[in-house]
Amino acid sequence: MLIGIIGKPNCGKSTFFKAATLAEAEIADYPFTTIKPNHAVGFVKVDCVDKEFGLQCKPKVGYCLKGVRFVPIDLIDVAGLVPGAHKGHGMGLEFLNDLNQADVLIHIIDVSGSTNEKGEQVPKMSYDPSNDIKFLENELNMWYLRLIEKGWERFARTVNQEKPELKKAIVKHLSSLRVTEELVEEIIDKLKLDLDIMKWDKEILLKIAIELRKETKPMIIACNKIDVSGAEKNFEKLKKQFPDEILVPCSAESELALREAAKQGLIDYIPGENDFKIKNENKLNEKQKKALDFIKTNVLEKYKTTGVQQVLDKAVFELLKYIAVFPVANSKLMDKDNNILPDCFLVPENITALGFAFKIHTDIGNNFIKAIDMKTKQTVGKEHLVKNRDVIEIVTSK
Repeated sequence: MLIGIIGKPNCGKSTFFKAATLAEAEIADYPFTTIKPNHAVGFVKVDCVDKEFGLQCKPKVGYCLKGVRFVPIDLIDVAGLVPGAHKGHGMGLEFLNDLNQADVLIHIIDVSGSTNEKGEQVPKMSYDPSNDIKFLENELNMWYLRLIEKGWERFARTVNQEKPELKKAIVKHLSSLRVTEELVEEIIDKLKLDLDIMKWDKEILLKIAIELRKETKPMIIACNKIDVSGAEKNFEKLKKQFPDEILVPCSAESELALREAAKQGLIDYIPGENDFKIKNENKLNEKQKKALDFIKTNVLEKYKTTGVQQVLDKAVFELLKYIAVFPVANSKLMDKDNNILPDCFLVPENITALGFAFKIHTDIGNNFIKAIDMKTKQTVGKEHLVKNRDVIEIVTSK
């Protein structure tokens, strides 16, 4: 799973990226062996299951704070996009192609209206942030259309002459977009398309591009700089203007400040929570005290969160519909090194016990005999659907 962070320059995207990836580095191991410069590891929150067993977990990757498990995810920060990106403006095609591997997108916008369409600083509330939502959706739609149109005439003639199964032919033509036969069939039915592909003009192809983009690149919008005076009014307008979008009020700068303070031992703070506790006020200077007071009053008390962690969690659990499952090797819930509940896997919902076994390791899937739900102590078969926060032991023939 890869989460793409996207947006125009100076909207706070880099701050969001840094806040999202700043972790308890001394206790958080990373499972990814190679991270490119524009890749980093972020974390989603899961209520840990250890207390249900009267234990204290010891994660091999990620970390656990006061019963909250932080499970690693891979993030990619795409350089700021400008209008015309799909035509190659501002190295847009290179960055859009980077996004092709992303499973879900987080669009960072400046909800305070203090950066224009080019990412230039302007007086706050002077720019309409709804333009950024429209702009990005249009750029992605036109990018998808460009990929569909590439070689389309030749493809359509071949389909018309050879009469292959239409959905299979389209999936092959659009292999770079990772579409499925089921998705193609759904779109054909939804748009009530004529099965004669020669009748599909540019208008129809654009409609197909829009539907494909929505399904293959689901997007959540982080309304950043919500702490700026007046930004709340813009946020309320956006909610009415885009009722079908997931919009989250966000202050990446506040989250970064809290995580930095926690890392320095100045406060106790669990990312995504609605409060923090100062450890020793004497260690804080006046500037730090004012900053923390501002965050508490203008962000946490108002919105119950800075929004950064909420955006990551919603992207994974709401948009991608993933669940968290804890695999264990035995009834003691330990691995061979005596780590308790060492792993937590993020997997798509509706996964079977056998499918989960293959997610752990191919050999485990190939040698699957049965699974045991460690909460209920019940044995389940390979077709059993695994649920969120299940603790599963896989019994194999080897």
